[in-house]
Amino acid sequence: MTGGRVVVGVGGSLGSLAALRAAVDEARAGGRVLVAVTAWEPPEGEALYARNPDTAWAAYHEGRARDVLDRAVQEALGGSPKDIAVRKLVLRGKAGPVLCTVADRPQDLLVVGARAGARRAPVRRHLHRRTRCAVLTVPAPRLPKRTLRALRHANAEDFALQG
Repeated sequence: MTGGRVVVGVGGSLGSLAALRAAVDEARAGGRVLVAVTAWEPPEGEALYARNPDTAWAAYHEGRARDVLDRAVQEALGGSPKDIAVRKLVLRGKAGPVLCTVADRPQDLLVVGARAGARRAPVRRHLHRRTRCAVLTVPAPRLPKRTLRALRHANAEDFALQG
């Protein structure tokens, strides 16, 4: 598929990092622009925020979302690729509607990550029902059971930096 853009949803999960890598490959192969998107909402939800709006609080959470996007690009790609055009967007709203709004052209490709074995996938369901473009779902890498078991039993001290 030529023309259009490659739009990728980035949330920092293993699935979204895999999706980001796949999206870069798709953008390179088709000579397309890569648009990396992170959606965010106030943690208390829009309805409660509307009752007591605080622009500093909203700016703080938007900044955290921007950090998630920047960190994901760094972790997945080692930084922004130099051989393709990359646009990074941090937009307020639920992930599904935000991604559908950005990937609004039939010639776009929307790339999203998926957790291995995820039963509930409201964002993916929303995208498959509402998007006007092709959707590529990229599975997260499977971790060995031993690693998963260790992570389940880990606590904060296990991740502390050793000096």
